[in-house]
Amino acid sequence: MMSHLNKGQEEMKIQTISKLIALSLIAATTLQATNGDNLIGIGAKARGMGGVGIAVSHGAESGLSNSALITSVEGTEISFGGTLFAPTIKTTIGPSLGQPSYTSDADLNMIPEVSIVHKINDNWYIGVGMWGTAGMGTDYSNAPTGANANMVTNLQLLQFGVPIAYKVDGLSVAFTPIMQYGNLDINYNSVGFGGGPTGAGLAQDFGFGYNVGIAYDFSNGLTLGAIYKSSIEMEYKNQLSTAMQGFGVLNFSDKLEQPSEYGIGIAYEMGEHTFAFDYKKIKWSSATGYSDFGWKDQNVYAFGYQFAQDNWALRVGYNRADSAVAEQANSLYNMLNLLGFPANAETHYTLGGTYDFSQQFSVDLAYVYAPKTTDEFAIAPFLNPAPAALQTIQTSHQESSLSFQLNYKF
Repeated sequence: MMSHLNKGQEEMKIQTISKLIALSLIAATTLQATNGDNLIGIGAKARGMGGVGIAVSHGAESGLSNSALITSVEGTEISFGGTLFAPTIKTTIGPSLGQPSYTSDADLNMIPEVSIVHKINDNWYIGVGMWGTAGMGTDYSNAPTGANANMVTNLQLLQFGVPIAYKVDGLSVAFTPIMQYGNLDINYNSVGFGGGPTGAGLAQDFGFGYNVGIAYDFSNGLTLGAIYKSSIEMEYKNQLSTAMQGFGVLNFSDKLEQPSEYGIGIAYEMGEHTFAFDYKKIKWSSATGYSDFGWKDQNVYAFGYQFAQDNWALRVGYNRADSAVAEQANSLYNMLNLLGFPANAETHYTLGGTYDFSQQFSVDLAYVYAPKTTDEFAIAPFLNPAPAALQTIQTSHQESSLSFQLNYKF
């Protein structure tokens, strides 16, 4: 435990942790959508089990999913890793008349994650973490001039949190203050729609929120959990307003609020087998910005299974949520949603595992696959009079990702 280390060891630990966090910040790049623009799970263990983490503890990794579950940490634990994300997004404007399809070049991204938890005593636990949590983006800059409006979008979200948990008997409760960093960039060339190059450069902002978690271990293998995550208001100056002005919409807000969500979970451990289920509600329809573009609330259902032996574990999972992007009466929103923000992935299949090299050091891996989802929305009223070839827009979206994580306990 930290209190038993001498001063030199403590300084070395602080320097090591600082380097890990700095490295993660450097590694953060464009993120992509899963449940809307939220990742289905934070950390390799959760992602290997379909994103479950409300009632099943993943050690230090649980600091953001349900911080009440960091009470499983027996001393001090560090988890450091990331996700290599490979989406394939293709969009066609005017598919009914055989217009060409273009593939987004935003097809390989790195998402960081660092979690640290320390057990203070039998009742109190504290942690700190930095997590890439959400984002999305497309890149059609290499398409012929004006094709797919040469749209380039890039939203990145990182959350920094300090989970604080209290445990008595089987009950654990926790509170996590959150600071969120985000940046957004939208630029395009609407020459094919009567406009020209449009963009305001990169905009950044910080926002603040909190997470609340609770869990109860019945000591017979059954655990129940619940979470609430507050909304976080963000404002990216001149981004949305400039983008919309390029299509003739004036005085549009630059606020893009990350939505609140709540969820419940159940997990049951029976010897070597662990079964878990999570339900979450993500409130896109009441989040400023997303609601303006007609995003709808998501009901997220996640199932996970783990088989564990002395020094290894295997995991599988399934995650399902209907697309947050729905067809709108406003055809401009249909075009911008599918061309720049295609958050329409729905089903995820997951596989993962852990190998313990020693009692102190282990490695986690996870693979997530989302089959192709295709949406086609009307854009004819936006183009008035509309050329016949430009009456609809069609976008297909498929995802694959590989997560890795190093864990150290002391």
